[in-house]
Amino acid sequence: MESSKLAADLSITADARLDGREELIAKLPRAPETQNDSELILLAYETWGEDCVKHLIGDFAFAIWDSRSRRFFCARDHFGVKPFFFTYVANNFKFSTNLNSLRTGSDTLNETAIGDYLVFGLNQDLSSTTFRDIQRLPPAHTLTLHNGSLSIRRYWTPDTSKEVRYRDRDSYVEHFRELLQRAVRDRLRDRVAVSMSGGLDSTSLAAVACEVGADVHACAVVYDELIPDEERHYATIAANHLGIPISYVVADRYSLFDEQVRGDMDQPEPFLLSPLTAQFHTLLRLCESHSSIGFTGYDGDAFMNEPKRRRLKIRSTLRRIAGTRSPEPALPEWIDESFARRTNLLDRLKQSSMNTVNADERRSMRALNSKVWAPLFEGYDRCATKLNLELRHPFIDVRLVEYLLSIPTDPWCVNKHILRVAMKNRLPPAVINRPKTPLAGDPTLQLIRRGSVRWLDSFEVNPQLKSFVDLSLRRSIANELTPDGLWASLRVFALNYWLTHSQLIATDDQVNKNRAYQTSIA
Repeated sequence: MESSKLAADLSITADARLDGREELIAKLPRAPETQNDSELILLAYETWGEDCVKHLIGDFAFAIWDSRSRRFFCARDHFGVKPFFFTYVANNFKFSTNLNSLRTGSDTLNETAIGDYLVFGLNQDLSSTTFRDIQRLPPAHTLTLHNGSLSIRRYWTPDTSKEVRYRDRDSYVEHFRELLQRAVRDRLRDRVAVSMSGGLDSTSLAAVACEVGADVHACAVVYDELIPDEERHYATIAANHLGIPISYVVADRYSLFDEQVRGDMDQPEPFLLSPLTAQFHTLLRLCESHSSIGFTGYDGDAFMNEPKRRRLKIRSTLRRIAGTRSPEPALPEWIDESFARRTNLLDRLKQSSMNTVNADERRSMRALNSKVWAPLFEGYDRCATKLNLELRHPFIDVRLVEYLLSIPTDPWCVNKHILRVAMKNRLPPAVINRPKTPLAGDPTLQLIRRGSVRWLDSFEVNPQLKSFVDLSLRRSIANELTPDGLWASLRVFALNYWLTHSQLIATDDQVNKNRAYQTSIA
């Protein structure tokens, strides 16, 4: 995080990248003396006070100290791309984008978050962390600390009431193309590395980046043997068409929880530990070797791949006629019973199971309300990757998202129709016409079936793990009966690893003060 001052009474600490800077500057009563994004945020605060967030778009986490009113005002961007953690204990307020820099070395764990991780894979409360005394500011929220009172409020909710209607079809595509180009240009410097599969989303970003004059290098994860995979084929076609170089990470070469570089497995929270961590971090290092800025195609699916309403309703009706009922939710048998009671884990699992999908709700709204985005973005953050690489996500642009929510779903947001039309003559037909194609198999399952995984069962048990898991009831990985059961069992291994190494992680981060900035007020 960087610090700036405006006169003597306002100062800011921020990790910020603003979009739409020209529009913001035009609305300010006086032109800024510099092009620094932090100072633009300060000027916006000076102009609109806490309503400044209604005028800001981009990826940001910041804290403003207003000495006139002795007030801290903090905010996190709309989608949670930038992390923001804080503690407020005994009237002492500290904040940071790096969770570990707020740790004391004798931290009490948040058992509810641990239970959520073991059962759901993610913390279900976006305002908490794995540590009891460290909180997380949720996306699209502000925090105000004044006179000893701390208040948190939501400043943005997607507006689904707006409707954009054009008389001619070309106008829909032209407006979309303009917004996508602005989203890409605002996130660019002169060079960019694109995490590019052979799918439509990431190849489209590479095409637009080339179109606006960037030096683009594509990086792709491919499987040549482990599973049937055509990403190398389609990514190569796209790269050749665009005339850009492409480098490959051959994922077949890595095993589960493979730590190719020391520190890849040392993560602030357990949910950031992936069995496929080696592929992920190798890809990011490859991107870093070409640029300090990387693009991902996340999450074009959420906004442009809606199912056909009629087909979805027919399925729902057939299920009702057939009287199909979901099985009663149950915790994994290896969850410690007393731990489950302390955290009401079964009740929370049942409540989650009751939150059934509304057939009339758009997939985009379900995605925006999900618990997945903020943790995913935190995994891309430099505090987690430890790289000089900032990952940016052009499809997660407020202007673009709000436009896609306002246009007719059918046909534009079904099967990515609007993107396919917009990319006509910009990408090869083979890529444009390629159906949405998920991986043809689960690499983790294949690695388990093909290799010895006894080490995932015979690890040295951390004493804390016994408070959460009864290992005598845990099947061996090779004998797990279902994919869900397998993934849950892998989380036991990951949690044990994290419990064993988390103390060392905190110590290392506290020594390396350059990884994050924090301050306090008593």
